[in-house]
Amino acid sequence: MRLLLVEDDSALVADLVPELRRAGYAVDLASDGREARFLGENESYDLIVLDLGLPLMNGLTVLAEWRADGNRVPVLILTARDSWREKVDGLKAGADDYLTKPFHCEELLARLQALLRRSHGKVVAELRAEGLTLDEEHQQILPDAGQPVPLTGTEFRLLRYFMMNPGKLLSKTRLTEHVYEQDFDRDSNLIEVYVRRLREKIGKQRIETRRGQGYVFKG
Repeated sequence: MRLLLVEDDSALVADLVPELRRAGYAVDLASDGREARFLGENESYDLIVLDLGLPLMNGLTVLAEWRADGNRVPVLILTARDSWREKVDGLKAGADDYLTKPFHCEELLARLQALLRRSHGKVVAELRAEGLTLDEEHQQILPDAGQPVPLTGTEFRLLRYFMMNPGKLLSKTRLTEHVYEQDFDRDSNLIEVYVRRLREKIGKQRIETRRGQGYVFKG
């Protein structure tokens, strides 16, 4: 899953980015409101973490403009402003959740996971397909019978995206956009490599190839 972190506090960014990546997110960064607005309009994200007090354009304006343009990506606001009025303004502007600074990273990760599930219509606490469960905390596959199967970071992000979108035709371009960060050399042929690796771990029959179109995960 791909996430945009909009934050101008470099120390906070340095702390958060490794934690977000360890949790299985491909992370892009924006340090001011104009850059954030541009990226949110032109890139594909599964989640956005948005600070309110940004240079050039404040976070509430950025969010309101995204929503006015029809961008429905889930947004969690980070703010040092703890008054109830600021929280209400953020929710009215279209935020899906908020978190007041300072905060524990574990709470941020839990809230992001909840937002991600709601945005994909998942109400259960775990991702399951017939015969296997995805252990998101340890980034491994838990078969109903057998030992846990570890995943690399890219394998985990790809499988999680497949399991969030069972039965949907997903093109290589779409998968690339949601698995890799902005600065990564997004060669879509790499998706074929990782799909092959996943098939070796979960069974070839679970990921169907639609030639010239993409892949379908059978949940």
